Amino acid sequence: MVILPMDDSHVAAVAELEKTCFSDPWSEKSVASELENPLSLWLVAKVGDCLAGYIGSQTVLGEADMMNLAVDPNFRRQGIGEALVLQLVKELKSRGAYCLTLEVRASNEAAIGLYNKLGFAAVGRRRDYYEKPREDACILRKEWNV
Repeated sequence: MVILPMDDSHVAAVAELEKTCFSDPWSEKSVASELENPLSLWLVAKVGDCLAGYIGSQTVLGEADMMNLAVDPNFRRQGIGEALVLQLVKELKSRGAYCLTLEVRASNEAAIGLYNKLGFAAVGRRRDYYEKPREDACILRKEWNV
């Protein structure tokens, strides 16, 4: 597995993975727009020629927000999600960010377990944040010294 910055060649595959993993996926146009956003940092995980996963964030004044993390169902339980989060944190630190916040479906026990393992702490809840189906989001945050 190799983790790379997302570029134009990855956009279509990232948008397809969005459709596979999320009930309210980002469009290909929305994913592509992140490449033009100076606040954004998106990484992809490739296994051979396959896009196995991706992660995206936006940072404002040192505070990063994880936009999306997805791993292809065929590549789950292989450490790809963990590797993507760890690489994102490393990159964010090198760019001067001091924290990363994210929302996760309250029922997504696997993701919450991963985030807890990586040092994220629950800091709040957003009622009815998700649609299709409607569900609360847990707000998790990880801080570090730069």
